[in-house]
Amino acid sequence: MNFLKKTREVVVETAVKASGLASIIMVTLIFIFLLKEGAHLFSSIKVSDFLAGRSWYPISEPPEFGILPLILGTLLVTAGAAALSVPLGIGSAIFIAEIAPARWKEILKSGIELLAAIPSVVLGFIGLVTVVPWVKTLFKIPTGLTAFSGSVILAFMAMPTIVSIAEDALHSVPKSYKEGAYALGATKWQTIYRVVLPAASSGIMAAVMLGIGRVVGETMAVMMITGNSASMPRGILHPVRTLTATVAAEMGETVQGSEHYSALFAIGIVLFLITFVINVTADLFLHRKRL
Repeated sequence: MNFLKKTREVVVETAVKASGLASIIMVTLIFIFLLKEGAHLFSSIKVSDFLAGRSWYPISEPPEFGILPLILGTLLVTAGAAALSVPLGIGSAIFIAEIAPARWKEILKSGIELLAAIPSVVLGFIGLVTVVPWVKTLFKIPTGLTAFSGSVILAFMAMPTIVSIAEDALHSVPKSYKEGAYALGATKWQTIYRVVLPAASSGIMAAVMLGIGRVVGETMAVMMITGNSASMPRGILHPVRTLTATVAAEMGETVQGSEHYSALFAIGIVLFLITFVINVTADLFLHRKRL
């Protein structure tokens, strides 16, 4: 029996290690592929001109490959989505973890997590027929295809990630912390604000960072409702274009091996690095106390 138990443990441990190594190898190969396809662009254009250029006209003569408007559009939509989703997500997590009746907690959490299963193209269509006309009417602007419309839909998409991870972090706070606060005369809200939230701050920050990572990598929804204007953003109530939308919209129209083709892969490199930084930051926050 001991031999079978040890054999089973060795098999499981080997399988877990193999899975982890396979994931690392696949991510590395993806990055190498992006570098291989995108590096050709920088033989004819400087990296600084690519990142700081203010014009994206890939089919003009001569072509211009400046992605600063696309980066700023991505950051603008992401910032708007974070401003909407973070307070609502953390508030929902606090309600589920600390306030909702026990019989409702699992129902509410499962219901919120089910929102993550809705395809982004469906949410983009919903935003196109509801949010876009609403934004146009509310702000009395020529078009509702704006960065704000994209932020609203992306906030809706980021909330399941934020709520789920933040609720787990709040739930993992030891009961002794809360009992000690109550013993000292703290009210429920004082305990949540001064004890539970600080104790779960690492997990909550990780939830926020992962939610933002979800927003940065979204494609279809923002391509449908942000206006796809590859110009310098003039505000959150104006059309913008994001990095992901540019790749999705133009990859099918490029000639393989051309400068335009390489430029789109170079955008992929930028996106890879952005999401990598976000995920590493989230991991550092999650393990901050351990470090």
